[in-house]
Amino acid sequence: MLIAGPRQAGKTTLARTFAGPDRPYVTLDDAGALSAARSDPVGFVRGIGRTVIDEVQRVPELMLAIKESVDRDYTPGRFLLTGSANLATVPMIADSLAGRMATISLLPFAQSEIRSTPGRLLDRLFAGEEPTAGESAILGDELVALVLRGGYPEALRRATSARRTAWLEDYVAQILDRDVRDIANIDQFDRLPRLLQVLAEHAGQLVNHSSFGAALGLSSVTAQKYVAILERLFLVRTLTPWSNNRLSRLIKTPKLHFLDSGLLAALREDEEEALRQDRSRFGALLESFVVSELLKLASWCERRVLFSHYRTKDQDEVDVVIEDRRGRVVGIEVKASATVRPKDFRRLQQLQEAVGDRFIRGLVLHDHDRVTPFGEKLQSAPLSILWTM
Repeated sequence: MLIAGPRQAGKTTLARTFAGPDRPYVTLDDAGALSAARSDPVGFVRGIGRTVIDEVQRVPELMLAIKESVDRDYTPGRFLLTGSANLATVPMIADSLAGRMATISLLPFAQSEIRSTPGRLLDRLFAGEEPTAGESAILGDELVALVLRGGYPEALRRATSARRTAWLEDYVAQILDRDVRDIANIDQFDRLPRLLQVLAEHAGQLVNHSSFGAALGLSSVTAQKYVAILERLFLVRTLTPWSNNRLSRLIKTPKLHFLDSGLLAALREDEEEALRQDRSRFGALLESFVVSELLKLASWCERRVLFSHYRTKDQDEVDVVIEDRRGRVVGIEVKASATVRPKDFRRLQQLQEAVGDRFIRGLVLHDHDRVTPFGEKLQSAPLSILWTM
């Protein structure tokens, strides 16, 4: 089994709870263990039984040795692995353990985890339940503060925004300096911090590798490769475009988000007081926050769901399209304002017409404390339903 997610999301803490006398804990952040695994991966795996191996992405060659061991002994649960990179996107690793490894995603804290609420929004929406407001809506300045805090446990321990920002800046520097080298061979490491800042300014927008590359003197192909590396490290996430045979004018370009709104705010140098005075930059932060919360809810959802975005060549857009295996669809728009008007549902209505009977619900999530109907299966709802339902 693999526990996959960004560094400092709690993987090691969780994995250590399963370690004991009959299941030793080995971390590849330890210089001795790292050297032994790199010099003789087959011997390293052969010399251990039931084991927790932390940060396995640091020695990708271990996965072939683990495959060999698993093929000889199918006893389940022999290896509990953690990885701070999306190993499913590393061809050698994905091919070696396909069908042999279960993966659990562990992202930074969701608001439902912080507040000890069920976090069953996706299950309840796909079950046909009407959205309900709950009693703990977060509004206005409190919402801004919540989004800026993000969900990294260590960042949340910091009492002030200045200390959180300092921790997040150090966190990014360490990942770019150490983890990139474990999963990719690239020549221009010095471009990555600047690329991450460029991406932060484009959060919530369509991916444009040519534009990203031009800002740094990189080719479009190189920029695409570097963005994929940052996605593999759980810093950014791209939403693929939703498609439907009934609509021929859909944009086929992914959309860029960050997996932690606190990290995004630190990269953009967005401060709480400035956002309270001028909310023009808050929309991108809020949209990435919502996407991240939905991804976290999906990690323990009872049904498997896929995330995408909807955008036509006429610039009509639905921020998030969530689809289950039966092809049923929930559409979600995100607004930073407290006011929602009928015209804000025009894009959701387009999606509803394209999907037909498979359309379950269309929601505009915004800075409010009430659910308001705007048509059949269309409602505005508080952002807080992400953790109150």
